Amino acid sequence: MPESSYTAKVTANNSLGSASSFPSTFTFLDIVRPLPPWDIRIKCVNASVSRCILRWSDEGLVLLNRLRYRPNSSGPWEMVSTTNAKGRHDLLDLKPFTEYEFQISSKLHLYKGSWSDWSESLRTQTPEEEPTGTLDVWYMKQHIDYSRQQISLFWKNMTVSEARGKILHYRVTLQEVAGGKVTLQNITEHTSWTWVIPRTGNWVVTVSAANSKGSSLPTHINITDLCGTGLLAPRQVSADSKGVDNIMVTWEPPGKAAPAVQEYVVEWREPHPRWGTQPPLNWLRCTPLNVSALISENIKPYNCYEISVCAISGDQRGCTSIRGNSKHKPPRSGPHINAISEEKGSMVISWNEIPAQEQMGCLLHYRIYWKEQDSNSQPQVCEIPYRVPPNSHSIDNLQPRVTYVLWMTALTAAGESPPGNEREFCLQGKANWSVFVAPSICVAVVIVGIFSMRYFRQKVSVLLLALRPQWCSKEIPDPANSTWAKKYPIVEEKQQRPSGRLLTDLPNPEEPETLIITEVLHQVTPLFRHPYHPSWPDKGQGVQGHYTSEEDTQYSASSLPPSKALIAETAQLVDLYKMLGSRGSDSKPGHLASPLTVLPVDYLPTHEGYLPSNIEYLPSCEVPITDPMEELEPQHISLSIFPSSSLHPLTFSCDKKLTLDRLKMGCNSLML
Repeated sequence: MPESSYTAKVTANNSLGSASSFPSTFTFLDIVRPLPPWDIRIKCVNASVSRCILRWSDEGLVLLNRLRYRPNSSGPWEMVSTTNAKGRHDLLDLKPFTEYEFQISSKLHLYKGSWSDWSESLRTQTPEEEPTGTLDVWYMKQHIDYSRQQISLFWKNMTVSEARGKILHYRVTLQEVAGGKVTLQNITEHTSWTWVIPRTGNWVVTVSAANSKGSSLPTHINITDLCGTGLLAPRQVSADSKGVDNIMVTWEPPGKAAPAVQEYVVEWREPHPRWGTQPPLNWLRCTPLNVSALISENIKPYNCYEISVCAISGDQRGCTSIRGNSKHKPPRSGPHINAISEEKGSMVISWNEIPAQEQMGCLLHYRIYWKEQDSNSQPQVCEIPYRVPPNSHSIDNLQPRVTYVLWMTALTAAGESPPGNEREFCLQGKANWSVFVAPSICVAVVIVGIFSMRYFRQKVSVLLLALRPQWCSKEIPDPANSTWAKKYPIVEEKQQRPSGRLLTDLPNPEEPETLIITEVLHQVTPLFRHPYHPSWPDKGQGVQGHYTSEEDTQYSASSLPPSKALIAETAQLVDLYKMLGSRGSDSKPGHLASPLTVLPVDYLPTHEGYLPSNIEYLPSCEVPITDPMEELEPQHISLSIFPSSSLHPLTFSCDKKLTLDRLKMGCNSLML
């Protein structure tokens, strides 16, 4: 019976004797332990955590139960005792969408007896509820062109207590404030969203999360310029390493605008994301009283991060940016020079960015080294601050047509990287004009000054004449200066005959070399005479003196009767002869010709084809002057004044008279 008392005594025996314990008195309830409960289960009424019923199976004599539970199989237990539970207990404080672990123990008497062992654990998840709270949303803008901009929205996952269930999707709504109409609604399962909107107008974005039971309250955010208000920008922003995975960011309030600050937002992201992926954006919100924040989310050692601190006051924002890392060391490699070009006399260098995994922290500076090829001198160095790609820099004051060797390094706060690749380059540009302009002007002034003096001009002229080739100084002999022409001048007739007829009446090249020239003068009156020279050489001798015949007398023609063909032809040949022998150029058509001028004897060499070759008869004395009205007999003189070769037609135009300055005579031809 449960109420009966029992006494127990224990005795031990061996070869040496025996020993007994003290007697112990107990009842049935004192020594009996019930079995652990089994078949544990839980059910929430109306699928709500507001009331959940826990059930189990137990022995019939059990009067007392105790149960314990905890969320997510971790943390301390929650203990609950119940009397006469009869295998049921209501739980009212469970959290929605939370996994719990349940255990139950039993006892037969309220005061006596022992507890049974704990039952096997029951692990189950409570039902979902509507999300509570709002999403933490942040954004960034990027201008595409003059009329469009791209906005990228980011939001953080809700905590379990806020989500209160599995978030199925997020609802994004975009609308323009002025219009009031919803422009776009989108549902996404990701925690980011990107869209292109016009740069004009004011835009508002709302984001909410939804699970199987409902949606959270929407988060509203105005799309404005994050750094548009300079007065709200925090001051003295710095980022210092705090261990391997932490960065301490500190700042100062924005001066007079500090009381208007509602909160600070510290954002950071990697500046070198993988190709084709959106860089992950992280942010942390701080109260207006905080001037520092320890960021540790997604922070890795030897990575560089772009960090910005934004002060928010209503729809206005001001921000300050800086770069920082949690741990750094010198870069593993230097920049790779990919191109060198020449632009306006300068050398432009372009290089590739060092891979992010080899930068080993935030780069602070680049150094460009160059020196002349095969030179042992120290290289020249140009240090430039780090900037985002594209990377290029120009170097001036390099000598043209000199080959240079270039290489680059990069620096972090821990030191300098090894040199990158070497490149050779030679400027091919034009030389500096200033080097030549000044000396050229000086030389020109000196030369002008020298040649302004007559003495130097004369000396230079003599020098140039001496250096001139001999063939340039040769002149064509003038037949009028020959000895024959000086001894036997011929009177120029007043009447001028056209040269066109002369050319047509010239003898055929097949005719004999000797020509008969007859000069007939009609009704002429002598005006003056040359001095008389009485001596003539004998027949067959050379001409040694001067002779003046009737033809040497200048006449004034009063009238010319019609002549025969022979006389006309003879007169034309005489005209040609006189044009060859005349030197005067002042005779004009319609005027009387001036007397023939006696020129030096040795002008024309005695060469056959220019001088008479068969003079049959020359008078030895002056022919008496006859009456002007008396008709003169023609004189037949055989002359050889043309070349012995065939005479080619003359092609010239000389109005009515041919002058010697337009005639060139050679051994083979007569030409102008």
